[in-house]
Amino acid sequence: MSQASFLNRQGLYLRPDPARVIVRPFKPATEPRDLNPTDKMRANHIVHRVLGLSPEAVADQLADVLDNFQGRHRNLLERFEARADEMEDAFATHGLFSKTQRQLIGAYFLSEYSFEASALFNPSIVPHPDQSTAPKGGARFIVSLRAIGEGHVSSLTFRTGTIAADGSLAVDPTARLASVPRISHRASGPDGDRVELMFAPEEDLSERVIFPVTDSQSNGIEDARFVRFSDGGRETYYATYTAYSGRAIRSELIETSDFMSFRMTPLRGAAANNKGMALFPRKIGGSYAMIARQDNENLYLVYSDDLYTWEGGRLLLKPQFPWEFVQIGNCGAPIELDEGWLLLTHGVGPVRKYSIGAALLDKRDPSRVLARSVEPLLRPEPSEREGYVPNVVYTCGAMRHNDRVILPYAVSDTFSSFATMRISALIEAMCR
Repeated sequence: MSQASFLNRQGLYLRPDPARVIVRPFKPATEPRDLNPTDKMRANHIVHRVLGLSPEAVADQLADVLDNFQGRHRNLLERFEARADEMEDAFATHGLFSKTQRQLIGAYFLSEYSFEASALFNPSIVPHPDQSTAPKGGARFIVSLRAIGEGHVSSLTFRTGTIAADGSLAVDPTARLASVPRISHRASGPDGDRVELMFAPEEDLSERVIFPVTDSQSNGIEDARFVRFSDGGRETYYATYTAYSGRAIRSELIETSDFMSFRMTPLRGAAANNKGMALFPRKIGGSYAMIARQDNENLYLVYSDDLYTWEGGRLLLKPQFPWEFVQIGNCGAPIELDEGWLLLTHGVGPVRKYSIGAALLDKRDPSRVLARSVEPLLRPEPSEREGYVPNVVYTCGAMRHNDRVILPYAVSDTFSSFATMRISALIEAMCR
């Protein structure tokens, strides 16, 4: 069978662009390993060679570096100096560096990274916190995306756009530059590091790239499921994501109110030891609530009193239909409708084909399943089957606007597209 008849593909695509680059730390070591004595010796060899240059040669070399890279990054000289400061503990005792020496030395411990060279996928969408420029009858939105570059390292990036009153979508042009934030605070704890990140106000939202900054994230920040959370009139944007260290995965939480400053916190408890958690957009019965998948097969409803500890859970949904016999998972935060909570799901079927379906949960008691899609809402079309991982459509979260659901979705773990659905037709198509 083909896609649901009420699903409207938008013909709008977000594709990876290898020309978009950030600068990230380079160490003469196998990342993310800390510097051992041999690595420190190599680092000091670099410093010694720079210090052996005449002041004129240092200035000439720095000018050459700027000629090559200045137009590709913001505030490059400041970044060079900051990187030299970060490496200071690895350097042997030395005299005072001149300003140009420090800048040139810092440049040797940075590298460019094309963060979305391989893929730009698994999107989620939320209303933009600033609706002042929204079209009449429409809305502005933010899309988060998982970007993958060399070494299969995942980071988090963003786009902005609008939905018009007639349901048509547009995505704003992407900024030419890309930037990583500064770490404004880091606190170590028994569950890992909690970090606070800050971007500069002048950086466009599409410039901002959240690259791994802790050991638990060192090989990737994967599949952020953003939701606008309301609590007593206060709105905060949260996203659960999978932190991958190269050896282990776990769920962590990112929170922001303005998409300029972010806090990233490890989650605790048995339910957080897997991936694919999605937070409800408000408390249920005075508690935070999540959809989770602790067993790699079924979906569970989990509650927490403090937002950061998630234990146990109640079985909510099992694979029921052929397109989901292998496993099911959530596709983002539940969406509140008059009829109940709309939960988008993904199902894995024969030949590991991924499709997107839905369930309707009771608004007061989400453990009650009111309806469910017998057939997928969205499955890979022939033109969408090829990519890094064939036969996959996937989303990390949709958004309601008036009588429509806006569904950004990934195609074969490579690029992203959009669809919209009329809520009334979607509810009508679900079995009870």
